[in-house]
Amino acid sequence: MKILAVSDEESPILWESFDRGLFCGMDAIISCGDLKRDYLDYLVTMTNLPFFYVRGNHDTEDPGIGQSLEGHIRTIEGFRFAGLGGSLRYKPGGYMFSEAEMRRRYHKLRLPLLLKDGMDIFVTHVPPRGYGDLKDLPHQGYQVFNRILEVYKPKLMLHGHTHMRYGRITREQIHPSGTRIINVCGYQVIEL
Repeated sequence: MKILAVSDEESPILWESFDRGLFCGMDAIISCGDLKRDYLDYLVTMTNLPFFYVRGNHDTEDPGIGQSLEGHIRTIEGFRFAGLGGSLRYKPGGYMFSEAEMRRRYHKLRLPLLLKDGMDIFVTHVPPRGYGDLKDLPHQGYQVFNRILEVYKPKLMLHGHTHMRYGRITREQIHPSGTRIINVCGYQVIEL
């Protein structure tokens, strides 16, 4: 399976000089949030690929296209995707949750995960605490995501939120659970 994962920053390569050949063999587009609807519409229209998403902290509404992964498990090309969007609450408004609220959202996802025998890919907006996040509150990850990785051991976790331009950000790392964590800010082409 080959996916185009996008998040947070519109890529000039995708937006301004779209090259259909770049995306030959793609099976789906996955958004980790904080992208404008017209950009997502454009990508879906140009590629004619199935589109799945979670919302980012700056998303005020669903994009109106594709299928949400928020609290769901969706099977795409035989792989089970689960998602939880949003970031830690650092101000009023926005799509943000406290650690306790995100833990409750995870608990609602546990039965679907049990019925589907877990997940292969975990899609979020923010990283797990300590794995690609930053020290400031707006860019910290969730501790509960570490627990999710430890329990379900997905092959892959995709997130955005911590932009590469913020400094010493690692694009990819391995969690102690064995899960490969990828920060997809901008875009990443991922083969499974």
